[in-house]
Amino acid sequence: MSRAPILPQREIVDGPTPKHAQLREILAELCRTTLKPGDLLPGERLLEEVYGVSRITVRRAIGDLVTAGRLRRVRGKGTFVAPNPLVSRLHLASFSDEMGAQDVSASSRILLAGRVTAAEDVYKFFNTDESVPHIHLRRLRLGDGEPYSIDDGWYNSTLAPTLLENDVYNSVYSILESDFNLPISAADQTVTAVAADEEIASLLGVQVGAPLLHIIRYSSSGDKPVEWCSSVYRTDRYRLSTRIGRALEF
Repeated sequence: MSRAPILPQREIVDGPTPKHAQLREILAELCRTTLKPGDLLPGERLLEEVYGVSRITVRRAIGDLVTAGRLRRVRGKGTFVAPNPLVSRLHLASFSDEMGAQDVSASSRILLAGRVTAAEDVYKFFNTDESVPHIHLRRLRLGDGEPYSIDDGWYNSTLAPTLLENDVYNSVYSILESDFNLPISAADQTVTAVAADEEIASLLGVQVGAPLLHIIRYSSSGDKPVEWCSSVYRTDRYRLSTRIGRALEF
């Protein structure tokens, strides 16, 4: 079936704006107004015919949008509209809640779950002896079935000893509040940039060395240290947004 009817009717002409840039804007408009995340982009040959441009022009326009995170290529299948980036406002909310607020379906794949002795940074935050085993939960976090992040979380076993007996595929924060009366009320976060190693690149569907956001969160319920979590996020699917103000001196 031809996808020609959905293409914006726009003429690409010689001028100060390169043809690939003109086509890039047409395709960006198509993604904004007609297609939705996961939809297949019209084929290269059709774009050549409709807009009267070369294959090189088409590929450069698509490549720009892939680099910008608007499109994604799947070998042997074609080019698809990429998922919308998740925007975090740097407030206390679970991944599931943030996804739900932006009409994205959240799910998880469990990579590791168990009770083991923790690293020094973790047991010191939990204020326990190093010999006390804590709950280790590592999850690949998905939005509309696409990988967004990996959460490598530790949970205080002295406060939530049976956490893993619950449905940890979904919001752990909801479980902590409803089953253990431990609503997360405060957290300290550190944000840095890291490069994807081979394992992480495979899980997140990015190239080895791709830049990722790395966030370490120390979360508490009142004065009780509950969670230590190290997360890495795809930069094309996750953005941090915050509002800052200038302190006034009197």
